Formats: sequence, C-alpha cells, structure tokens
Amino acid sequence: MTAAPPAVDPRLAHLSLNQRTTKSWSVREAVEGCVRAGIPAIGLWREPVAEIGVARAAKIVADAGMRVSSLCRGGFLTATGQAGRAALDDNRRAVDEAAGLGTDCLVMVVGGLPAGSRDLRGARQRVADALAELAPYAGEHGVRLALEPLHPMYCADRAVLSTLGQALDLAEQFPVDQVGIVVDTFHIWWDPDVWRQIARAGERIASYQVCDFLTPLPADVLLGRGMMGDGHIDFPPFTRAVAEAGYRGDTEVEIFNAEVWATDPDQVLATMKDRYLQLVLAD
Repeated sequence: MTAAPPAVDPRLAHLSLNQRTTKSWSVREAVEGCVRAGIPAIGLWREPVAEIGVARAAKIVADAGMRVSSLCRGGFLTATGQAGRAALDDNRRAVDEAAGLGTDCLVMVVGGLPAGSRDLRGARQRVADALAELAPYAGEHGVRLALEPLHPMYCADRAVLSTLGQALDLAEQFPVDQVGIVVDTFHIWWDPDVWRQIARAGERIASYQVCDFLTPLPADVLLGRGMMGDGHIDFPPFTRAVAEAGYRGDTEVEIFNAEVWATDPDQVLATMKDRYLQLVLAD
C-alpha cells in the first residue's frame, strides 16, 4: 500500500520548485519529489517536457494534485534573417506548450547580441518587433509572455534587457494579459531603482523567482545562483514588495549550481523548504 503524501504546510502554499534546481530529475521524478516534500507547484522546462510530451507531462502534474507555475523558456528573439523567423516559430510552439500544461506564464529570456554584432540598440528593437508578433498569439492562447531581465553580465549573450525598468518599458506597450515581467532576485537585487520598479510593475508581475547571488562567481557565471542564505541577497524586502504590488502567485526557487545539482535532490528540496521558511517569507 502506497503511503499518503505528507500534508502541505500552509506556509508552503505558494512555494514552487523550478525544475532546473533538480536538474537530474525527469518531470515525473520532480513531481514525485515535490509530493514527498509537500511542495504544491512546479516550474517546468521545455526540454524534459519534450522528452515525454506535453499531454503526458500535464497529466503527471494534474494526477499529483499539483500546478505548473511557469514554463521555461521562450525568447532568444534577437536573431536576424532565417534564424529570427525560426525563433518566432519556436516561441509559438512554446506558447502552445504552456497552454497545454495549464500555465499562463511563459518565461522569456530575450536573447543577447547576434554573433559578431555590437548593435545593442538594434537587438533591443528586434525584441520589441518580435513581441509585437508573438503577444497577440500568446493572448489568444491564455498565456502571458513574461519578460525576464537578466543581470548585466549576461547582456551580450543572453538578455539585452538588464533591469526591471527596461522590461517594463517594453511590456507596457502590450496588453497586461499578453506581456508581463519576471521578478528574479538573482538578476535584480543590485538595482538601486528596483523597489520603485516593482511597485510600478503591479499586475504585470507574472512570476517571482528566488535564489542567492554567490561570490566569487564561478568560471561559468550561469552557475553562480545559490541556495537562499548562501549569498548576499536580503529576501524578505522583495517578498513584501511583490505582495504590495499585488502579486499573489507562486515563489519559484530556481538554482543553477553544480554543487546543488550534485546533491541528492530530496535533500535539496528539504534545504529549499527550510531556507524558504526562514529567509524568504516576509514577516
């Protein structure tokens, strides 16, 4: 006889595991791990979903009584020519996948400079032009494109949007149900204007993601995201700010870190829960 899953601590009612935090787990393994840990939501990634298909992934989550807080990721909209057209097609597929998974949040990492280019203004304009094509399609499918500004160190290769202000300037050109923004502590904790921009974002906030900022950064700076409490970020002010702005969604823990990935995933979830309760929730 299978043991019943543990009851969800009411303080964890809005906690979500971003699947990349437990990189070695499949969709099923991640969902089963969340059930064991009493975590009610999961942010899925397209690649592991593709391995089993959207319909099967959606059923695994629904059968577990969980919800999909977001799908990662769409974006990379700065390419030109045929590559740019292919990116638009891929993003339409990502919208379809998000809708099929039952989430209204498609996280968008907008892309960096095309190879050999130094035209930052042109790259940002291509993002705006691509959104003009994609936003209505997303809205028709009940999905919101959630623009994620990334730390400036990623501007050249991953995201030409570096601040919430930049992301909002772009998002506000579209209906709020079509384009929103992601508040990710790792990427924006340093910004002196962040509190004003979170308040400005209001109902544009489509996702709230947390992890810590480590120093020294590893050689691969993508892996500089740490477990909450292992770095420099003070989390409760962010949690209060997004709540005061009206956000009522999930808090996703998204960590790219070689040491975390090498740790037993069940232990990662146990630590994640403890740090969330101790360090992320606002008083």
